[in-house]
Amino acid sequence: MKLKWAAATTIAAIGGAAQAQSSVTLYGVVDAGLMYQSTSAASFSPASKNLGKLYRFKDAGINSSNWGITGTEDIGGGYRVNFKLQGTFDTGTGKAGITDTPGVTGLFNQIASVGVSGPFGSVNAGRQIAPIAIAMGETDVRSGRWFGSILTSWLGMNQAAGWAGTSTNGPLGALYDSNAIVYESPSFYGVKGQFEYAPGGVPGSFQGNTRESAVLKYSGYGLRLSAAYYNGHDANPGPNTVPTGLDNNHLYYVGALYTFHDISVSASYTRGKNPARSNQVDIDMYTAGLGYLFTPAFRVTSGIYYLKDSNNSANKSTEVAAGAEYSLSKSTLVYGEVGHVNNKGTMTQTIAYGQPVAPGIATTAVMFGVRHTF
Repeated sequence: MKLKWAAATTIAAIGGAAQAQSSVTLYGVVDAGLMYQSTSAASFSPASKNLGKLYRFKDAGINSSNWGITGTEDIGGGYRVNFKLQGTFDTGTGKAGITDTPGVTGLFNQIASVGVSGPFGSVNAGRQIAPIAIAMGETDVRSGRWFGSILTSWLGMNQAAGWAGTSTNGPLGALYDSNAIVYESPSFYGVKGQFEYAPGGVPGSFQGNTRESAVLKYSGYGLRLSAAYYNGHDANPGPNTVPTGLDNNHLYYVGALYTFHDISVSASYTRGKNPARSNQVDIDMYTAGLGYLFTPAFRVTSGIYYLKDSNNSANKSTEVAAGAEYSLSKSTLVYGEVGHVNNKGTMTQTIAYGQPVAPGIATTAVMFGVRHTF
C-alpha cells in the first residue's frame, strides 16, 4: 500500500474561500532473484572472452528496483501542479543506478521532474523516461522488462553501435533524457501525441547535446499502436569529447499490441542509425510476442527479438524469451523466466539487463525471483 502523508491539506487564502488539495506519496519496487547463465563476459565488447557459466543474485528480473516520491497540488480550474523523483538501486549491493556520466551514479537517476497538467494535456520538465522508450514497452507483450524483451534487444542495438553500458547516454534512441521538456496532448478518440525537446546547454552550440522526439499513440478496442521518432546530437560521447551539435542518433519505431479476451499478441519494427556514420551504424530490430492470461493472478508471456546489421550481414542476433508470473497479493508476485540468445559476428545482445554474454556463441539464462511494490 502506498504511504501518503500531507494528504488533503487545506490552504486558507486571506479574505477568501479558495482551497487547494495537495498530496505527497512515497512509493517503490523491490525486484530480485537468482539467475543462471551458460556464458558470461566482462563487458559488451565483441572481443570479450567467455568467462564461463554464471550463477548469481540478480536485481531486476521484471523491472528495476526503485523508489520515489511524487506529489500533486490542485490549483483549481482543472489544473494541477506535480513533481516526481525516482531512482533505481541494486538490491544486491545497495548502489544507486547510473546516470548520463560514465561511472557516476545518481539518487534520482530515472526521473526528476516538475510539471503542470490540465485540459490542454500536460507539460513536464527535467530528467524523464524518454517517451519513445515508454511507447516501445507498451507495445511489447513482455512489456519492455529487464529480462528478455524489447528493452534488452534495443540495448543490443546500442551495444552494436558502440555503447559500453557505463552510462545512460546511448547512441540509438534514449531510455532516459536529462533537461527534457515533454508535452503530452489530451486523448482524442483514443489518439494522443507526445513531443519532447531537451536543450543541450552547450556554450557556443545551439544544437550541442540536444534531443528531440515525437510519439503518436492509439489505444482502443483492445488495440495499442505506437509510432515514434527520436533524434539526438552528440550521443554516446567518448572521453573528453566536446559537444559540437553532431547529428548522430536516429531511431524510428512502429509497434502494435492487440489483446482479445485473455490472449495478447505484439509486433514491432525499429531502425537505428547514426547519420554521421551510416556506413558503420545502421541496425534493424524485428520483434513478435505472444501472451496468455490463465487467471487474473497467473499469466505467461513470450517473445522473439531479431537484430540485423544492414552494413554487414554476418552481424545478426536472435533472442527468444518466455516467462510466467503469479500474484500472491496485490503487492507481491513471484516469477520464473528463461531466455536464449544466439549472437553472430559482432553482436552482443544480452538476455538480462546489465549482464554481458560471451560474443559469437549461443547463451541460455534462467531466473526465478520475487517482486514487491509499496
